[in-house]
Amino acid sequence: MGCLDCQLLQSPLLKKDAVEPPKTSDRAAHFPRIEQKYGEPMSYWFAQMVELAEQKYPEQIAYLKENFGFSQVHANALVMYSRGSKSARRFSTVQEYLAQFDAEKVRTVKRILKAITSKYSQLELVIAWNQPMLRYEGQYVFGVTVLKGHILLAPWSRDVLKKFAPRLKDYDVNKKTIQVPVDWKVDAKLLQDMAKARLAELSTHYPTLVRAAR
Repeated sequence: MGCLDCQLLQSPLLKKDAVEPPKTSDRAAHFPRIEQKYGEPMSYWFAQMVELAEQKYPEQIAYLKENFGFSQVHANALVMYSRGSKSARRFSTVQEYLAQFDAEKVRTVKRILKAITSKYSQLELVIAWNQPMLRYEGQYVFGVTVLKGHILLAPWSRDVLKKFAPRLKDYDVNKKTIQVPVDWKVDAKLLQDMAKARLAELSTHYPTLVRAAR
């Protein structure tokens, strides 16, 4: 066991988490404590879970513990909530999600989503992983996450990010997301082309998606 683990186990805060969990089955009841203890808003932690979406439960738990010092209780609450196991959804609609942000961020997110849906109107706008997502026949095509100082775009494909690397050279690109400023002048053509590439990728596995990619 590493020193960090020893310190966490001896922490009065961690012991309190272990013996005095919120008196509710709602996993979201842990969120205020998570924000207070680990120093970031829940939008940040939901964004982390988007990055880990393809990982298995043990890997997600380990990542939160090893990189941020999460307790088992808090890691489990965040992971399971993000996986859809919750007694109450924090955001049930995109409108509810956007209500927490200022007008500039709301305006930029709406323009991002409109740029894609104006071209691919068959895409369904939903809340998944507590973020606005566009999907088609159950398959995710594009997602948006709003953070304090920037917005993350997720085309749900590392191959798509790799393919568009030359056009993304002016942006900060992570493993699965693209970072844009909150006042981004939306590049509709870029967004539409990435959505098309993602749909084309999905169509190789789901033949019914072929027409949507055209």
